[in-house]
Amino acid sequence: MSKLTISKRGFQMPPSPIRKLVPFAEASKKKGIKVYHLNIGQPDIETPRYVLDAVRHSDFKILEYSHSAGNESYRRKLVAYYKKNGITINHNEIIITTGGSEAILFGFMACLDAGDEVIIPEPYYANYNGFAVSAGINVVPITSHIENGFALPPIEDFEKVITGRTKAIVVCNPNNPTGYLYSKDELEVLKQIVLKHHLYLFADEAYREFCYEDKHFSAMQLTGCDDNIVLMDTISKRYSCCGARIGALITRNKELYNTVMKFAQARLSPPGFGQIAGEAAIDLPDNYFDVTKAAYKARRDLIVKRLNAMPGVYCPNPGGAFYAMAKLPIDDSDKFCQWLLEEFSYCNQTVMLAPATGFYGSADYGKDEVRIAYVLNLDSLNAAMDCLEKALAAYPGAK
Repeated sequence: MSKLTISKRGFQMPPSPIRKLVPFAEASKKKGIKVYHLNIGQPDIETPRYVLDAVRHSDFKILEYSHSAGNESYRRKLVAYYKKNGITINHNEIIITTGGSEAILFGFMACLDAGDEVIIPEPYYANYNGFAVSAGINVVPITSHIENGFALPPIEDFEKVITGRTKAIVVCNPNNPTGYLYSKDELEVLKQIVLKHHLYLFADEAYREFCYEDKHFSAMQLTGCDDNIVLMDTISKRYSCCGARIGALITRNKELYNTVMKFAQARLSPPGFGQIAGEAAIDLPDNYFDVTKAAYKARRDLIVKRLNAMPGVYCPNPGGAFYAMAKLPIDDSDKFCQWLLEEFSYCNQTVMLAPATGFYGSADYGKDEVRIAYVLNLDSLNAAMDCLEKALAAYPGAK
């Protein structure tokens, strides 16, 4: 009898660097220690009651499949949302997806063949690796650096790694995990590259609403490259609605749209209740984002100030999203983050961070960096920073 085996794809699928320390956090909590979760982008800002009520009070006799592209009423309302953000599209250029995750996966599968390559500036959202494995493609990282705030690497760095298998570039703007906000000029550089080499530009704009000093410029606002641009989006962070699992893939490239639709049809339809939530969210008052953005900006300012006041710590000021990358005086971020949960506490409290190694595709990068998600209230963030400051002074592997 032959032995059962697991697929090569299954072995290659990476574990989440954001969630891998969860067992250590759970064990710490069982010991009675309070854990401040700054490891994951789960906001503590309440989901708008209007959105939840739309789901609670929905009235129908059958929870049916929707159109594979999503409810037309929702897609038409999204057109108005994007227009407010300077993006002109029509409802037949939008496919509603099961979270932004499915939009990314559909984009990879529709645009790249097995063995093809996608270039991504690192550090990057760790789950891009999992989507790439699922699609059978290869991520080619080019490194951005904390010293200049993780600005877009120079065009020469892209040119060096482009091969006959290169089919796309991914940019997350504002960036997860760095919080860096790419400028119009930087996106124009990417436009030059994708036009020159006939590549797709995948734009992950999950954090569009959270830009603090400068205005967001969308890849969909670039001119002369409509066929190259694929927008991936989600309501998860925008409305603190992560569990709804509703995103969107948007493209003006009709052939690509029709191709993605085949993948959408294969999974039948996006979640029904999630679409109800997403459609209701568009009716929120225009000042909704003013309030949430102000809250995140205050949190960012606190985190950056506290971190840079700690001996040996450097944290650039992120222009958007709700993440910051910090360079710490430590030997190994994976060991340090586990040590925080297993061996350290201050006033019966500790902090959970995400080791930066999981956000780099290049080996040995991020060993002295961590990602911090400033998704808790100011009092909790201050307490978490107190813990981190004490931990750095006590850590055996401190530099």
